[in-house]
Amino acid sequence: SFELEKGGFLSLFGPNGAGKTTLVKILSTLVAPSEGTVSVAGLDPYKNSAAIRSKIGLISHSPLLYLDLSAEENLKFYGAMYGVDNLDARIDELLEQVELDHRRYDLVRTFSKGMTQRLAIARALLHRPSVLFLDEPHTGLDPHAVDILESLLDTIRQDHTFIMITHNIERGLALCSKAMILYNGQIAFYQNKADLDKDMFHEIYRRKVKGEC
Repeated sequence: SFELEKGGFLSLFGPNGAGKTTLVKILSTLVAPSEGTVSVAGLDPYKNSAAIRSKIGLISHSPLLYLDLSAEENLKFYGAMYGVDNLDARIDELLEQVELDHRRYDLVRTFSKGMTQRLAIARALLHRPSVLFLDEPHTGLDPHAVDILESLLDTIRQDHTFIMITHNIERGLALCSKAMILYNGQIAFYQNKADLDKDMFHEIYRRKVKGEC
C-alpha cells in the first residue's frame, strides 16, 4: 500500500506491463480494483466518481484535444464541461502560461507536437484539479516545452498532488518527493526521496526492468 500527502509528487517507474497505467486508471475511477481499497482526495472513487473526476487532471502522451477546433475552442469545450468559473479569464491565463496566446484561434491540427502538448497541459490544468496524473508527459516534447511543463509544475506544486509515470529515471527522481517501482502489479520499491539511495534504486530498477528477479 502507499499514501501520498497533499503537495506530494510520486514518480512511478517499472517495465512495460508492470501495472503503472492500470494503477492510474484505478485512481482516476476508470477501472475498479479487483481487491483492496482506494481513496483519492479523501473520497472513495467508486462511491464518489463524479466528485473525484472534478478534482483530477491528466497529462499524457495523448493530448486529448480536438484537432479541428482551435486552441481556444478546445479550452472552452472542456471548461464548459467542468463548469469552470470565469472561463474566459482562465483561458487567457493558461494560454499565456503555455505561450500559445498568439495561436489561440488556430486549429490544433496546425500545431507542432510540442505546441499540442503545451495546449494539453493547459487543458489538464483548466479546472484547477487538486490531483494531477502525468503519464509519460515529456514524450515528444522539445526542450522548450519541457521547460514550460516543469516551470508550471513548480508553480502549482504546493497546492497539488502529482503521480507521474515515467521511464526517465533522472527526470523522475529530480521531480519527485517519493519514488516507486512497480513489477508484476506489486510494489517492488517505495521510498521518500530524502531517504533514497540512488545506487540501490538504479540496481533494483535495472533488475526489475530486465526481469532478472
